[in-house]
Amino acid sequence: MDFSIKAFDTKNTIQGAKTGCIAVGVFENKKLSAQAKALDQGGEITAALKAGDISGKPGSTLLLRGVSKAGAERVLLVGLGADEAVGEKAFLSGVNAVMKAFGQIGAADGIIALPMENLKERDVNWAIRACVIAGHEAVFRTDAQKSKKDPAPQGVKKVMLAVPNTAATKLALAQAEAIANGMDLTKELGNLSANVCTPTYLADTAKRLGKEFGFEVEVLERKQMEALKMGSLLSVTNGSEQPPKFIVIKHKGGKPKDAPVVLVGKGITFDTGGISIKPGANMDEMKYDMCGAGSVLGTFRAIGEMGLKLNVIGIVAACENMPSGRATKPGDIVTSMNGLTIEILNTDAEGRLILCDALTYAERFNPAAVVDIATLTGACIVALGHHNSGLFTREDDQHEALANELLAAGKQANDTAWRLPVQDIYNEQLKSNFADLANIGTPGGASVTAACFLENFTRKYTWAHLDIAGTAWKSGGSKGATGRPVPLLATFLMNRAR
Repeated sequence: MDFSIKAFDTKNTIQGAKTGCIAVGVFENKKLSAQAKALDQGGEITAALKAGDISGKPGSTLLLRGVSKAGAERVLLVGLGADEAVGEKAFLSGVNAVMKAFGQIGAADGIIALPMENLKERDVNWAIRACVIAGHEAVFRTDAQKSKKDPAPQGVKKVMLAVPNTAATKLALAQAEAIANGMDLTKELGNLSANVCTPTYLADTAKRLGKEFGFEVEVLERKQMEALKMGSLLSVTNGSEQPPKFIVIKHKGGKPKDAPVVLVGKGITFDTGGISIKPGANMDEMKYDMCGAGSVLGTFRAIGEMGLKLNVIGIVAACENMPSGRATKPGDIVTSMNGLTIEILNTDAEGRLILCDALTYAERFNPAAVVDIATLTGACIVALGHHNSGLFTREDDQHEALANELLAAGKQANDTAWRLPVQDIYNEQLKSNFADLANIGTPGGASVTAACFLENFTRKYTWAHLDIAGTAWKSGGSKGATGRPVPLLATFLMNRAR
């Protein structure tokens, strides 16, 4: 879908708009939004409400044709709930319903004229973003690897948003498009099969982004990682035929001497669990274990399109975790880049083993902040389900500020996170008789002990960890990558660039 702004005034009226379909809001109390009232010159909308043809409940719709004195061929009535000061949840339900309806009608273009100026908790700029992201989601395709593609949807191709045509709304639309494009890339990478989306494929994707947006891209190979003594990361790659890639991507949008924000993504392109092999059921979903890496690349796609005035560095540690005669065994001890030795009690706790060396590597950039993103633990799904990503930081003033920034960005972007603790007491569970620490803890608080493991490698800068195991993809009939947490990360960086 292509999005643009359509401003209405006394000369260019909503009722005179020539379009295939115009969507307007109605309410459960039988009242009409201002936009619906403007189209109801002949009383058809009021009659439909009185007759009970549409309830007004959030997400309910009714398509009318031939509305008298309306220039639009069709008028789509959209339920927005009981309150004329529209709530966030009701608005999102309405927008999603509009996009579904737009995909099923024979119109080439459409206008969304919902009461975006009358939202209870949000503003017009947020509403623009919600519309654009919902539109991209509605037309996103998962048939890239099918020999016969699914039929192309007919429906609306050009969507106009009925909002004031100002510098602020133009900027909001451009930012929304950039974020949605970044989410699309993240979803595309996540959905590709693991025999295609290899560590090399991720590295090539970073290079393509570099050419398109002017990023500096460096890809370290195994010998360079060995020279850096990344023993922990390399231990995960031992069982795989696929060469590991350590990808560094730089967006230099700020002043040369400004400290960068560093995003570190877990890029396990397939995770069998290694010698500690996973059960066969649903193992296909372990192609999504690179969604942290995918979200870093998607976020760079977004900030590159925005031309964000901030220095940002992305680090992607990419490899496979496979069993073979060369694979790392439970009980093996490896030495990480920062010199700490690690007893690998479970080879399926591999994400932290690649991230710890990536986090040590991040020190060289003297970062303003480091955020790592990883599908790290099933325990985070147990704790938070699929609604919130897990957010972990240390508990001091410096880290409180970073945590609050990320939590606020998540709320702004409707891509929420929930904070969980990082406390020294949990490190007791990571003690080993034979090494400096173990890669898994004793039972209890597994997502917390995973974060505390990473914390041992982040003592020289301000750091936060996002566990996206529950939010990066969906299972079941709607199986696929979600594009999260690109909205959270992009919003966090946008806020920092102000």
